[in-house]
Amino acid sequence: MDAGNILTPMSLLGTQLCHYDDIPDPGSKGLIVEHQNVLTRVLVVKKDRQVYAYENSCPHTRGALDWVPDRFLDEDANYIMCANHGALFQIKDGLCIYGPCKNQHLRALACTVQDQIIHLLL
Repeated sequence: MDAGNILTPMSLLGTQLCHYDDIPDPGSKGLIVEHQNVLTRVLVVKKDRQVYAYENSCPHTRGALDWVPDRFLDEDANYIMCANHGALFQIKDGLCIYGPCKNQHLRALACTVQDQIIHLLL
């Protein structure tokens, strides 16, 4: 993990991840968040003006879902896709609908948008 990309700024809402407009719609962004001295890989997806956050960890391998930075969505931007084995996860709830981890979920992380800033709620 690149220490230069670790996010630690805190607000009353939690960790500030990025500006809402930093992520295209549909689109995704990967980040590393430090909280209480623990680093967590996070992926944020924006689809239909809604924002969703998950731990960037495949339930099957526990490896990162992306192989190219900020590329978490399938070609049609309908699903989160694991680059390691092609598992597909629903964007709205992280449920795996295809692949070796079918019926398992990505670990959802609570987030909110305030003043055009996406915050991870801790």
